[in-house]
Amino acid sequence: MKILLSFFTLLWIMLFETAFGQPTVFKGQFWASGLTGSDVPDGQFAYESSLGYIPTLSLSRNLSDLSFIDFEWAYRFDRSYSGDSLFSNNEKNHRLWIRYSSENLEARFGLQKIVFGPSQILRTLSWFDTIDLKDPTGQTDGVEAFRLRVFPSNSLSIWSWLINSNQDTISFGGRAELSSSFGEFGFTFHSDPSKMPQQLGQSGLMISDPHQRFALDIRHDGFIGSWMESALITSRHSDITMITIGADYTLPISNGLLIMTEYMFIKNAESEDQTLTAFMAMLPFGMVHSLMFISQIDWKEDRTYNYFRWSAIYDKYSLNLVLSQSPNRTEYSIPEKNLPKTVAGFGTGIQFMFIYNH
Repeated sequence: MKILLSFFTLLWIMLFETAFGQPTVFKGQFWASGLTGSDVPDGQFAYESSLGYIPTLSLSRNLSDLSFIDFEWAYRFDRSYSGDSLFSNNEKNHRLWIRYSSENLEARFGLQKIVFGPSQILRTLSWFDTIDLKDPTGQTDGVEAFRLRVFPSNSLSIWSWLINSNQDTISFGGRAELSSSFGEFGFTFHSDPSKMPQQLGQSGLMISDPHQRFALDIRHDGFIGSWMESALITSRHSDITMITIGADYTLPISNGLLIMTEYMFIKNAESEDQTLTAFMAMLPFGMVHSLMFISQIDWKEDRTYNYFRWSAIYDKYSLNLVLSQSPNRTEYSIPEKNLPKTVAGFGTGIQFMFIYNH
């Protein structure tokens, strides 16, 4: 694509300039995982494994005391096996962007991460990312975009963006973030002209018409932390309303037991209303070990998802043991042949993941 060709041109320019003493950083994340589950799809093995690596090259050049230009390229290798048979092999650019930053402005162009909103599990505003609190790697897909952020003051930031979708259409939008003594406020707008079916974030909802999105989010940190995300997605044929309300509090148990709950309500003119709830508890032990438990309930479909993780995090690597309990394939109204051919996310599962960061 043209955007990628432009990036390779910029890469060579910056490589030439950084040859004269400018900072260059090479880092990466490697992971290896083994998984087994009780609900095995036909023709697959009960044991699955995966290997992945994301090498990242970062270059930067100072333009003045208050401004600089930098570049980042990351490539993702990801292979999954069922037994000893390869059933998934992904290789693609993970990040590929160039950025100009000054005291009051940031402009970034390319394949990048765009994330906003205070919710952590039931994320109404997960419009351009795939962040999942249950993923130990913490990775998310990026979008091809031009994003401009302006900071008129310490309490106000204004975003705008142009995004190139998978259908080669350009969508656009913006966001304003305001900090006050009461809390943090966000106002977001996005217009998408695409006529191809696409999923609205991680909600599972699909929309196939050109549409506009309007959102308001608030976070307040008082005796307890609390937040709200609300969104209206409107098109010629349908209106979808989504709202998430959440709160968290740290109990004085051991090193601090963090508890959090979120509630999401979805009103869709084309289907029944949907209600979801989530609960999380996280307890660190010392400087290395931590436990996390997450439970999610889909009240409309009468499905419960439970997730438990023990993590040991060291300077450059982490060990993660995950136990999960999800509905079986037979509990879904979707034909089994249309469900993913993996043991992950169905029935009872156990997974071990090793992550190395350098």
